[in-house]
Amino acid sequence: MSAAHEAGTASAHRVLILGAGYAGMAAAIQLAARTRRRTDVQVTLVNGQERFTERLRLHLVATGQQLREMHIPALLDDTGAQFVRGWVTAVDAQAKTVRIDDSRVLHYDTLVYGLGSVADTALVPGVEEYAYTLDSAEDAASLAERLARLAGGTVVVVGSGLTGVESAAEIAERHPELNVVLVGRQEPGVTMNPRARAYLRAALDRLGVQVRCGAAVTKVLPDSVELADGTSIAADVVLWTGGTRVSPLAAAADLTVDQRGRVVTDATLRSVSHPDVYAIGDAAAIRQGYGVLHGTCQSGMPTGVHAAVSIARALDGKLPRPFRFGYYHTPVSLGRHDAVVQFTHPDDSPRRVCLTGRVAVWYKETVSASPWPTYRRMVKLPSSGAFWPRGGRFTRLRDAR
Repeated sequence: MSAAHEAGTASAHRVLILGAGYAGMAAAIQLAARTRRRTDVQVTLVNGQERFTERLRLHLVATGQQLREMHIPALLDDTGAQFVRGWVTAVDAQAKTVRIDDSRVLHYDTLVYGLGSVADTALVPGVEEYAYTLDSAEDAASLAERLARLAGGTVVVVGSGLTGVESAAEIAERHPELNVVLVGRQEPGVTMNPRARAYLRAALDRLGVQVRCGAAVTKVLPDSVELADGTSIAADVVLWTGGTRVSPLAAAADLTVDQRGRVVTDATLRSVSHPDVYAIGDAAAIRQGYGVLHGTCQSGMPTGVHAAVSIARALDGKLPRPFRFGYYHTPVSLGRHDAVVQFTHPDDSPRRVCLTGRVAVWYKETVSASPWPTYRRMVKLPSSGAFWPRGGRFTRLRDAR
């Protein structure tokens, strides 16, 4: 990183991208690839570690399975973008600066805020102290080590959403000696059509996962979880997947945020209070005609691409265009040998079509493994990132050029 960047005296237009998750990586690769021949643009990506975290596959790491290491700086070598390793500790939207590790200050002309989300461990007493999460590869590896030391006992997975379902199934399959209990307010697969939902539930039953629907955990203890109905479940290990929270840095910077702390954006993904800030992925409250996007890789990567394309357009003196996105599918792994894929309408409501069994396993694994090859392809062919599934077919984003 140049001294000019730190001091804020560089003549180039400085684009600073915070967070190298699925959305942040897409933004960095797209913008760097589109501006690599320009000397008046400087793209910098900031992240707390050099390794890319495959959050879609952390339930595999949690059961001792190894993933291929993907190094962010190596991918950026071919793009001209700079990489800064460090944790963002403050954003000053007025001065247009970002503090890294409380010791360095980076200046920007345009900011892309993509710090993502983590498990909400402050939601229920005891979670922070006694529960495991899947926020990072290190967290998942720590859980794997704990599970490997158990000769028997009970693992309680809190949260019946997709992360909870995949984690419970994976643990039950890899550790048949353990009793796995999935606890959640809603039935697993509640957003799926009846056939897909029944298949998912049957797979959990086959794996021996006990499901407690309509249950709210009110406290986590060293050896149990307490429920709202006054009962408790003995637990040797608790995995928390029930809810997420975003960094408080956006609110502290006086960016307009929603009740969950996500940056409120306009139709083009710019902050409604600070037009020089784009918000992407889980960190953004992005409204479409059917509601606010929920955080997934499926929607996150397109937001990163759109932000990059919009910035490139602005640098060329053009106006950014509205972001439009429609969901396409909900793929769920049920261990290594089973899966279910629910195809959806653009508003994420279920279609009649779903895949199950080995075909669904292939589909799910192909989707989960696709981001990194997609980034590599975008380095050489930026326009390839402008194709996203919408309404059951792949459609080119309107502002791809």
